Amino acid sequence: LMKCFYSSSVSEDLGCRRGEFSRKHYGSVELLISSDADGAIQRAGRFRVENGSSGENTDYTPGTWHRTDVHLENPEYHTRWYFKYFLGKVHQNYIGTDAEKNPFFLSVVLSDQNNQRIPQYHSILWRKTGTQKICLPYSPTKTLSVKSILSAMSLDKFEKSPREIFHPEIQKDLLVLEEQEGSVNFKFGVLYAKDGQLTDDEMFSNETGSESFQRFLHLLGDTITLKGWSGYRGGLDTKNDTTGTCSIYTVFQGHEIMFHVSTMLPYSRENKQQVERKRHIGNDIVTIIFQEGEESSPAFKPSMIRSHFTHIFALVRYNKQNDSYRLKIFSEESVPLFGPPLPSPPVFTNHQEFRDFVLVKLINGEKATLETPTFSQKRQRTLDMLIRSLYQDMMPDLHKVNNMLNRRSFSDVLPESPKSTRKKEEARQAEFVRLGQALKLKTTVKGDTTANLATTSFCKKEPWESQSFCSNFPHEVVCADSWGQSLLVSTDAGILLIDDGQPSVQVFDKTLQIKQMNVLEALDLLIARTDKGKDSRILVFRLSAVQEDVETKKMIRSKYDCRENKLERTKGCHLYAINTHHGSELRIVAAIRNKLLLVTKKFNSHNALTCTSLLSSPESPVEEFQYIREICLSDPPVVMTLVDGPTGDSDNMICVAYRHQFDLVNESTGESYRLHHVETNRVNFVAAIDVYEDGEAGLLLCYNYVCQYRKVYPFSGGSPLVQPSAYDFHFSWNQVPYAVVCAFPYVLAFTTDSIEIRLVVNGNLVHTAVVPELQLVASRSDIYFKATAAVSGSSDSSSKEMGSKSSPQTLTAYEKPEFPLPSLEGEVPCKNLYKIPLSNLVGRSIERPLKSPLAPKVITTTTSSGITSLPVTHSLSLSRMEIKEIASRTRKELLGLLDEPITKRESAQKLKKVSRRQSDPKQGAVRSSSSDRIISSSFEGYSERCHPSSSSDPDTLANREESSPSSYPFQLISLCDEDIIDLK
Repeated sequence: LMKCFYSSSVSEDLGCRRGEFSRKHYGSVELLISSDADGAIQRAGRFRVENGSSGENTDYTPGTWHRTDVHLENPEYHTRWYFKYFLGKVHQNYIGTDAEKNPFFLSVVLSDQNNQRIPQYHSILWRKTGTQKICLPYSPTKTLSVKSILSAMSLDKFEKSPREIFHPEIQKDLLVLEEQEGSVNFKFGVLYAKDGQLTDDEMFSNETGSESFQRFLHLLGDTITLKGWSGYRGGLDTKNDTTGTCSIYTVFQGHEIMFHVSTMLPYSRENKQQVERKRHIGNDIVTIIFQEGEESSPAFKPSMIRSHFTHIFALVRYNKQNDSYRLKIFSEESVPLFGPPLPSPPVFTNHQEFRDFVLVKLINGEKATLETPTFSQKRQRTLDMLIRSLYQDMMPDLHKVNNMLNRRSFSDVLPESPKSTRKKEEARQAEFVRLGQALKLKTTVKGDTTANLATTSFCKKEPWESQSFCSNFPHEVVCADSWGQSLLVSTDAGILLIDDGQPSVQVFDKTLQIKQMNVLEALDLLIARTDKGKDSRILVFRLSAVQEDVETKKMIRSKYDCRENKLERTKGCHLYAINTHHGSELRIVAAIRNKLLLVTKKFNSHNALTCTSLLSSPESPVEEFQYIREICLSDPPVVMTLVDGPTGDSDNMICVAYRHQFDLVNESTGESYRLHHVETNRVNFVAAIDVYEDGEAGLLLCYNYVCQYRKVYPFSGGSPLVQPSAYDFHFSWNQVPYAVVCAFPYVLAFTTDSIEIRLVVNGNLVHTAVVPELQLVASRSDIYFKATAAVSGSSDSSSKEMGSKSSPQTLTAYEKPEFPLPSLEGEVPCKNLYKIPLSNLVGRSIERPLKSPLAPKVITTTTSSGITSLPVTHSLSLSRMEIKEIASRTRKELLGLLDEPITKRESAQKLKKVSRRQSDPKQGAVRSSSSDRIISSSFEGYSERCHPSSSSDPDTLANREESSPSSYPFQLISLCDEDIIDLK
């Protein structure tokens, strides 16, 4: 009998949960009231309070938030485009006025994408409302015009057409405009509060702090002498000691941070309010409150501090008994959500992790505060004044410039111009580059930009790190979906079933051309759309029958074997969608031109499919589907998504995109409601993703560069409430994506050569990964993509580029952008399939995916004692990211490498000693303390990754060739409890 594993679909449940998120992880707004010792109310304010999820059930349940990833949001090495891509390079700047007579500036550069040899146009539009940044693809055969770039930025009408600015001094002015986005350096207040102190006067009057407070300051940074200090001073006096003699200072991920410590600022016995201390800490946007005392003692409230400027308070308590820190965050109500959310519970026993978390949280908090009306309006007025002033200075000079230069397009040379004009242009560009590079060096030395970040992400593992899934994949991918741990792929050679490290198995031949598919393990179904114009149809198969064909190798099906699998009435279908959550029924909506066909399959969710029911069911499940109704639209839909209503009875919706709009269609009545209208000339619809915030439906509407979040409220009087609400927000991608994937807390945009990763709750950028020749393959559960390179977790390439190109150079001609090297004749770039485990993105407390439908692989390992262990299957109980973490931790504990790096020779010597100790029966076996799983780690792979500049030792190279083709240096082998760790 065939092995039955359809009773529970973990990967399918996982795919459902990735669209569920909650803002509750980021705190809830409360009215906080402070009173004096007599009980009289002093002040009150509304603050969002983040205290982890300590009040919730502590049991691990799938999808529960039990860990958090720490990322700087909108990092400067991804957002400071003018400094990174433009300054010191040949680029073009334009000036003009829009239809409302507001001046604007446009900067365009043809640059290399993070040293990946991918030429792109980076464009910045400077307006009084802020800056807009986009990437545009480069084509050597197609000229890009100024109007086409501005049109992509939704600026189509002008009062005065843009004209180019040739003066090199414009670079200095544009750099000033970019600096209005916010400082790259930060100053944070640190206020010491004794147990029982309830007013700010009492807290500011503390002359000294406790021993635990001093240890906390030492954890934050270094003590520096202010007099003669040449670094970032954060408003402190570095000449006459009028603000104290010492302070706390640190550099974190390239940002200089100065702490205004209350006990280090000048103290006055005559002044009870300590105005000198309040002058600094009261004018800090973010303040840390270190409070002594037990948890039961009166807690700090932001209303105790009289400040109209401080928007964020971080309350820190130290517990001596377990040597841990507890964190609580108060944010003024108007501050947008920012991460990372506090873990549950918000207690940190690892002090270094606590420091990193606090600094990232405070930096992100200050950036978020700058988006509040209090600060954004001031920044907008300043930006408007600077742009208008610069416009008035530049316009008179533009009339003196040679008209022929103004007629050129985006090219670095003028082949049609006379030789004398070309030489003059080359000389101008050389001076332009020289001045820009000098300005870049000056800015770097002054500390007004982030430092080299190459060392800050040393071997850091990020959730979006990809794993190699299939090397040298030669076929063109049409569509795919995950099936357990395998991947069912529609290619030009037919339908293939692929598993990691195993030969692919052909399931259907190439006569069946599948353009869209869904694998539903829980329902034992494979749904597919074959696209051949008017002959296109939807086919449904039983997975058990497909698996039986794979296991027995009985036959490879063709389209002629699928006549019984055609779903009725679906002829001519060009698009279909299914509901994400299969509560009581499976719903399929097929789009046939401008008609929507609703088909359902009912099933008992309480009685999962059993082996008996599978064996007794007919091979084709077509008869189990029921036609419900047909809905007519005004136009054929381009994008279609099903939205589950709160009751699932008559409030299910269909989101469709066509023309210039997104509409909601009631499945029961067919009534249509306008959800969003796109106010642009050209619309490129990307996706409409259904997400569920605390059970309530919402939609991420993606088109062009824009991503809109719209809350869809339950029905009221027969119509959905789709009017704008406070929960709606929008953000812009830097490049037009062709696919968007939501995996809370992240939303990933896929372009032809990059993956842009942002946060769902606020749209803030956390990382941009450059991936040449990228194609998204599948994303229902784990994310699979095809590319010539994997996704790394660090941002070293970006930071190294900033550091390496900051010094001026002597140029004989203008600097040219780098272009891809021409391929050798007949050389085809090698493309691989990679996987980003969804469990790494949405949380590691979720269950593991199902067993692969392919035969399990057998791995035989040899222990240090020479005994061959039991064969194990490829179905691992832990993800590879977890394997890496556990193996790295175990290696450090065994070798004592927590504090200092070692060379390969030293590591080999230590490993031999450990191996000898393990082979000695008197020493006993080293076991894993957290599980029965035993880890076998190859330290040579880790050392090679951490020390890439090491010499190429022949023995090391031989070991590397014998190692597994996987990109991960650690392998988890599921052995019994009596086995021991084999350290090679």
